[in-house]
Amino acid sequence: MSDLIIFLTLLVIGYISGSIIEKKHFKSIIEREAQLRSIRVIGVKRVPERFNKVESQLVQGSVVISIDYFKKIAAGLRSFFGGRVSSYETLVERARREAILRMKQDAADWGAQAIFNQKIETASVSQGAKGQVGAVEVYAYGTALRSTKGGQP
Repeated sequence: MSDLIIFLTLLVIGYISGSIIEKKHFKSIIEREAQLRSIRVIGVKRVPERFNKVESQLVQGSVVISIDYFKKIAAGLRSFFGGRVSSYETLVERARREAILRMKQDAADWGAQAIFNQKIETASVSQGAKGQVGAVEVYAYGTALRSTKGGQP
């Protein structure tokens, strides 16, 4: 009986601490998105002709976020019964937003005003013999533009 109490206590502590960490990360993401809002991210391939006299450079941002044990349990239950796997949705959202922020920071460090042809690649990193998902990797990249004398992005 005491083993069950210890297990349940650790389960609750893990769930609460994971939720707190996730909320802190979302808060950090929101703050940094506000700071980097001036850098425009545009998905079109061709840079419009009005963008003259600019320099370009590849910028990128990547992140790997692991899946905690509690999300695995919730996803396993959800896949058994069917429906949306919301525990994974928040994980992928955090990873995507973090990768884009890191790409925008790379562009800001170079002095860019805009990023064109932005792309996002995702991959799951498997763990264990059964090929279970252990982490999610998201890689964001694009072409950063900064103006030269008399140019405008």
